Amino acid sequence: MTNKITELFKIKYPVIQGGMIWVSGYKLAAAVSNAGGLGLIGAGSMYPEVLREHIQKCKKATSKPFGVNVPMLYPDIEKIIEIIVEEGVKIVFTSAGNPKTYTSFLKEKGITVVHVVSSVKFALKSEAAGVDAVVCEGFEAGGHNGREETTTFTLIPMVKEQLKIPVIAAGGVGTGRGMLAAMVLGADAVQIGSRFAATEESSAHSNFKKTIIDVKDGDTQLTLKELAPVRLVKNNFYNQIQELYQQNPTLEEIKDLLGRARAKKGMFEGDLDNGELEIGQVAGLIHKIKPAKEVLDEIVAEFNTVKALIASI
Repeated sequence: MTNKITELFKIKYPVIQGGMIWVSGYKLAAAVSNAGGLGLIGAGSMYPEVLREHIQKCKKATSKPFGVNVPMLYPDIEKIIEIIVEEGVKIVFTSAGNPKTYTSFLKEKGITVVHVVSSVKFALKSEAAGVDAVVCEGFEAGGHNGREETTTFTLIPMVKEQLKIPVIAAGGVGTGRGMLAAMVLGADAVQIGSRFAATEESSAHSNFKKTIIDVKDGDTQLTLKELAPVRLVKNNFYNQIQELYQQNPTLEEIKDLLGRARAKKGMFEGDLDNGELEIGQVAGLIHKIKPAKEVLDEIVAEFNTVKALIASI
């Protein structure tokens, strides 16, 4: 499966694991990279020195390429970038910010840069900023999302039509069939988050992993658009948000309800009532917690089987 993305990252399969907060530690990143994909450490939920520790452990756990996902809206961003350079990380995915901010600096250090976008407009801005590829994340995705609510399978062909650099599809992809569909529409690779969140190597709490495999269609909703759109499982905290919206709240009132560390409380500590549980719509297709290698192998096998089946029609 050689294409622009496998050559860019020096990986076997065009499958990238999402750099999810509180979920994507070095164990998951190393497992995915060892299996032939590209593993990402999620820096968004790590203090700088914790990130350094994860990078160092990942380098010991795999000889394969891996990267770091950096949401630019988080504090300590300058220190995080400094550590990435110091530790010799070769691949960085940036998100939730202006791609111009660090792209030139990182590329001068010999780092491959990918930026996450949710619209054609920001995809074009990212290409102009000099990134090597873009991740186009649709409305189906878990975690922070675009306000436009454009679906992945609408977004991919529109971006592909406009850009010359490689396009990675994210949001709603968790199977080989989904991967093939995304690539038929123009994607050069897929980025998968939710399916890897429910793996043995994921650092998510066991309560959250069980919730993922219990989620059905309609059990998640995109909300908190006034702050940063996020897709949440409908739990007690989600219900509190909806009740607050009935009161036409101010931005400060929404921030007060969100408080601090809601995502940590839910996904990392396992508080299923009061925590923020971020997951994508594709969770309805996840039925079992498995090793990351097994998940990746199944995705690739299904991709190849369905591709061959379609070719024979």
